[in-house]
Amino acid sequence: MIRINLLGVQRQKARKPTPFLLDANQRTMFGCSLVVGITLLGISAWFWSLSREASRLDTEIASAQKEMTRLKVVLDEIKRAEERREQMKERVAIIEDLRKGQSVPVQLLDHVSRSVPDMLWLTAMDQKGDSLTIEGRATTLISLADFVGNLGTSKLVNKPIDIVNSEVESTKSTASKSNVELIKFSVRAPLTPVTPPADPAAKGGRGGRPGGAGRSGGGAGATASKAAR
Repeated sequence: MIRINLLGVQRQKARKPTPFLLDANQRTMFGCSLVVGITLLGISAWFWSLSREASRLDTEIASAQKEMTRLKVVLDEIKRAEERREQMKERVAIIEDLRKGQSVPVQLLDHVSRSVPDMLWLTAMDQKGDSLTIEGRATTLISLADFVGNLGTSKLVNKPIDIVNSEVESTKSTASKSNVELIKFSVRAPLTPVTPPADPAAKGGRGGRPGGAGRSGGGAGATASKAAR
């Protein structure tokens, strides 16, 4: 059966949504909270930036300190090298002064010692006036020829340099226990005449004897040559 309600149905009125409204105090609190939040966010970002900058600066400072330590070591090495160079310069200057002040016999001994080649050795050396006689042993004639050639490279020695005597002698070697043939030689080299230094006493009219100085120089050479034996 169909029923019809003839009574009018009361329609409910649609309620309008109530707008979200804040009073003055709530708006003030919300605004203050928003400002504080933004401020805190800005301070946090600024603090984070400062922390990164501080870390970067700490890294650069540590690297600079390492570099400074390395450079300090390098500077110390340079300083020590400069000090050694100055010491070597002083030593070289002293050696040069000593060389300039060397007497003729000392220079002659130095030249003879530098002229000795390998496989040759000297046994005697004697200076008489302007003549120098040297005796020695050599294993080959080439060594003897080199020695004579080396002697003629100094202004103290004149040419020609004569080989007065050279003979082969046999001697027994202690190492191999066999006979070894050596060349016994004698060399005569003319020396450059040395002008004796001026005697201050002679200038004053005391009658100094320059020839005596020359004879004393020859005696010193002979003494030095005998010491070389």
